[in-house]
Amino acid sequence: MINYQPLFDIMQSHEPLAVWAEQLPAQLEERFADYLHGNLQNWLETIDNLPKLAADKVDLNTGLISVSSETPLSPEQQHTLKQQLLTLSPWRKGPYNLHGVHIETEWRSDWKWDRLEPHIAPLKGRKVLDIGCGSGYHCWRMAGAGAELVIGLDPSQLFLAQFLTVKHFFGKQWPVHFIPLGVEAIPAELSAFDTVFSMGVLYHRRSPIDHLLELKGALSPGGELVLDTLIIDGAEGESLVPKGRYSKMRNVWFIPTAATLVGWMERCGYTNVRVVDTNVTTTEEQHATEWMTFESLNDYLDPNDSTKTVEGYPAPKRAVVIANRP
Repeated sequence: MINYQPLFDIMQSHEPLAVWAEQLPAQLEERFADYLHGNLQNWLETIDNLPKLAADKVDLNTGLISVSSETPLSPEQQHTLKQQLLTLSPWRKGPYNLHGVHIETEWRSDWKWDRLEPHIAPLKGRKVLDIGCGSGYHCWRMAGAGAELVIGLDPSQLFLAQFLTVKHFFGKQWPVHFIPLGVEAIPAELSAFDTVFSMGVLYHRRSPIDHLLELKGALSPGGELVLDTLIIDGAEGESLVPKGRYSKMRNVWFIPTAATLVGWMERCGYTNVRVVDTNVTTTEEQHATEWMTFESLNDYLDPNDSTKTVEGYPAPKRAVVIANRP
């Protein structure tokens, strides 16, 4: 269905990753056997039918990452391409410009990148893991920053199709790969990545401590964790555990204060733990578009008080925390 052999070969050439490379074929086979999205074959056929265009200019270092050729598409060709890309909706993380077609995603993921990028260790020459990568927007930014290898991890087969679509246009020369599995697929204590990103994942885990330990185990000694997650205001030791949904999301388990989160990470053995950014999510950063027509942040907030969710909890606020594995 999808040829992962090039990725297996790359992983075999990096000794710590070779351990995972031995297990990964069976993991992928089991995943596709256990769960196959009903639209996956249609999405893959859409990708097969995409035009084959020269990637004469690829820009991975601006907010709107883009690809274009010296011979631009006609308006009619752009319209056809847009209709093909719309069949892969909803597009949540971006934005992208693919040969003149602007994919305005739900999230302005470039804003998050702009907030964290000044604080992280330079990615040039590093092996990077992006957990919960969505369509792979941040993976491409990591490649643009000079990473030697970027592996995005996300169980969504729609996000897999979106990633393969972008890679179709950007070209195979970029060291960016997508594995449609969850974090639990990573062998314990793999110790293989120089930088691990976990953005928008922690609050979806039933055990945040176990997730922090999983992330630590994936890092090489001295490696850097970049963690983005929801927080609440308050003192060390405090954490919100929603009784039901939070911001209409079913699977939100723990939302700590920033001080509580730092304490969790230090308890897990991380060093040099620091909060580098806090930011209240706005409807400019997360909103419905032509490419994501379902409910978005504006529908998740109390219509009479935007500082609260519809359930009465504090409105989404996020922190970026950076730390190292000893």
